[in-house]
Amino acid sequence: MVVDQFTQVLGSNPVVHGLVGGLVIASLNLLGASLIFVWRNPSERAMDGTLGFAAGVMLAASFTSLIIPGIETYSNGNPIPVLLGVALGALFLDRSDVLVPHAHYLLTGRQRRDAANPETDLPVDDERVAGVVLFILAITIHNMPEGLAVGVGFGSGDLGTAIPLMLAIGIQNIPEGLAVSVAAINAGLDRRFYALFAGIRSGIVEIPLAVLGAYAVQSVSALLPYAMGFAAGAMLFVISDEIVPETHMKGNERIATLGLILGTIVMLYLDISLG
Repeated sequence: MVVDQFTQVLGSNPVVHGLVGGLVIASLNLLGASLIFVWRNPSERAMDGTLGFAAGVMLAASFTSLIIPGIETYSNGNPIPVLLGVALGALFLDRSDVLVPHAHYLLTGRQRRDAANPETDLPVDDERVAGVVLFILAITIHNMPEGLAVGVGFGSGDLGTAIPLMLAIGIQNIPEGLAVSVAAINAGLDRRFYALFAGIRSGIVEIPLAVLGAYAVQSVSALLPYAMGFAAGAMLFVISDEIVPETHMKGNERIATLGLILGTIVMLYLDISLG
């Protein structure tokens, strides 16, 4: 039903589908960032619970919409291309952290310092500016696999998998958008400016990567299992290296864990009911 309606409205071109998917997830990121206007001071407990939910959605989506279909459907049961993609995706995010600080340092307002050379610490004002810039870079890099994953999903031509994946990433973009708005405002950015900027920044990254992912796997079908694994590996890295440490460092492990379980359940339900 949903797949039929989707194709009736948008046609059958996977690249167009990728564009629409990118627009949807970027719009939901903007929605999350805009929640700062109505939920002006969310508690740490609430933020950890919502970020745990986002992690659960991403965790389930990595397997149900990327890794398992990549192995079973697009590499004829051979796990090697997908698993190689997983490793490359995780490596890409790992190397990205050489260039920018871990997002969980930035989300808590703390800057990474050189313990061996404390004299290299920046003055307070300069440190705040540097922190905001690095914060934007870190979150932008971590939005990249989400846009790519949606594009690759639609590029596969399997709308039964791609639509739940789009919805899953869009749903997890809402608490993520709110979290980065809160952190940026705490760092001194104007509330209205950052809520608008967050949506634009997300769209600039996620929309073209969704289109690129769909076009690439349509043009070179052999790339599909590698691309699906890459997107999954990058998302798994973000979950383990960024979201879980952030949500478990302030005494809210229980609510974060319950959020993760709920997010996993929601994604599995979407995958089964829409797949």
